Amino acid sequence: MYEFSVLMALTDYIPVLLFGVAAVLMQRDFYNKMPKYAFACFAAGCVNVFLAGFLKATWKLLYAAGVCDFHVLNTMFLPVQSIGLLLTGFGLILMLTARKKAALAVAPPVFAGTFVFIAMMVAGLGAMCASLGVVAAKMKKKGLIAVFFLTFLCYMAMGYLASRDGSSAAMNWIEQGVNTLGQALLLFGVIRLHRAGLRDFSLS
Repeated sequence: MYEFSVLMALTDYIPVLLFGVAAVLMQRDFYNKMPKYAFACFAAGCVNVFLAGFLKATWKLLYAAGVCDFHVLNTMFLPVQSIGLLLTGFGLILMLTARKKAALAVAPPVFAGTFVFIAMMVAGLGAMCASLGVVAAKMKKKGLIAVFFLTFLCYMAMGYLASRDGSSAAMNWIEQGVNTLGQALLLFGVIRLHRAGLRDFSLS
């Protein structure tokens, strides 16, 4: 039995919306800097991450409201978000390193093992936050490097908390708090880059 309240379930949508706004801003600012295949990879990853969080929050709301326990929405969270973060991070790395004439297709395999998804998540998060840190350094906004590093730490802490007993209300509130903080930091950093003129800034 899970100790979810309707208020807790609704609160779970907050970090999802924060990530969604950050993702839209990043896609607008990076669109003219990415080869098409890199942008497709990055955009697909953002959609996956958003949907993973949205579906898990919806599962909590349905459960808390006593409608049903549609647990498949929760089960989908780890693989969908892991693949999404991997694609997002890889798309940013391609933007920073790949030549525009190069072509590369990415189709990450789906595995059943939890460890593989966790490894994909860590790799994707590391690539995303590190790439954003590189962009911040290029734009001489070095203070934002710390912001994106703290974002990464919050994601890692959230992952650790999610691996603990998720049935108690206290642990869920703590996990949601850390998640919201991480997404708020990401959005803050992305907004600062956007206002600094990232869309028209040359990364080459």
